[in-house]
Amino acid sequence: MNGRRPHARRTDQHANTDRWLLTYADLITLLLGLFVILYAISKVDNEQYMRVAQAFGGLFGGSIGIVPSLRSATDMSPDRLTIESKIRGAMYEDIRSQTITLSQDERGVVIHIAEEVLFASGSALLKSSSRTTLDLLASVLKTVPNEIRIEGHTDDMPIQTSAFPSNWHLSVARAVSTGEYLTQRHGFSVDKVSIIGYADRKPLVPNTSAENRAKNRRVDIIVIAPKANAFTDQ
Repeated sequence: MNGRRPHARRTDQHANTDRWLLTYADLITLLLGLFVILYAISKVDNEQYMRVAQAFGGLFGGSIGIVPSLRSATDMSPDRLTIESKIRGAMYEDIRSQTITLSQDERGVVIHIAEEVLFASGSALLKSSSRTTLDLLASVLKTVPNEIRIEGHTDDMPIQTSAFPSNWHLSVARAVSTGEYLTQRHGFSVDKVSIIGYADRKPLVPNTSAENRAKNRRVDIIVIAPKANAFTDQ
C-alpha cells in the first residue's frame, strides 16, 4: 500500500498539469467558430436574405430584429431594410389589413396603397380618411433623404368621363393628388417628388377577376434607392 501512494500522487499531478489543454482546445474551437460565422456573414446572398427577411416581416407584421445587424456594403442597400422596417412599424394596422403592402425592387422600397384607402371609385379627390394614412407615411418618409416617386395605377376597365377621358388621365391625376398632399401638407420638396401615371400598363396581378382588379387599382410610392434613377421605367 505504501508503494502505491506516490504513484497515485504522480497521476493526479499529471492530470492537473494537462487540464489547461482542455481549456486551450475549447478556446481554439470557439475562435474557429467565430471566424466561420464572420466569413459566412461577409458572403451573405443579399437577394435571398432580403426575401427571407420580407417573408418573416410579413408573418409577424413588423421588422425582424436581426435585419439591421447584418448590413452589407453592397448595392442591395441596407438602407432599404431600415426604411422598410420603419414603414412597417408606422403602418402596422394598414399592412395587417393588407390595404398597404410593401415590396422591393431595383428602384428601392415600394409602398403599394390600395385605391380604397385613398380614393372613391373613378375619383382623384383624396378621401378625408386617407389623411391619417398619408400623415403616418409622411412621418417616416420625411426622416430619409431619398427621393420619392409616386405612381398612379388603374385596372383594365376603361373609363371615359368629362374629368378623365381615359385610365391614363385618372392614374396621373391620382398620383398628382397624392404628391400635392405630401408637398403642401408636409412640406416635401418638389425636387424630391416625381409623378407618373401608368393606367393599366403595370398590373400587380392579371386583371382576370374583380379581386385582382381591386389589387391593381392603387398608388405606389417608391422610396428611391440612392443609385436608382427616379425616372427609369421599370
